[in-house]
Amino acid sequence: MKPRDFQEERQRLTELTLSKANLEIKRFFALDHAAYQKGALDAKSKEMMGLVASMVLRCDDCIRYHLDQCHKTGVTDAELNEVFNIALVVGGSIVIPHLRRAVEYWQLIDN
Repeated sequence: MKPRDFQEERQRLTELTLSKANLEIKRFFALDHAAYQKGALDAKSKEMMGLVASMVLRCDDCIRYHLDQCHKTGVTDAELNEVFNIALVVGGSIVIPHLRRAVEYWQLIDN
């Protein structure tokens, strides 16, 4: 999936979900958003941690989202490779298919 297509679909589905959501769902979305804001840790570090968790949990949508955020916060290719390595060490070889798709998506972000 192309980055712009993913981003537009994610935005559309989030808006739809929140328009139908009860208070508890809306609170969870707000909590998720707040967790990645700058605090004791900078947003860049938090996005890299989110990417590792998403890879280990094998959520391709989450991986794409965190790759977009990593790009926005200025993660370099070298930093990304360290993130990928941590995900592999923690998650094992089951992460490899998600790593492949993540590498491809990262290359598409700037194109």
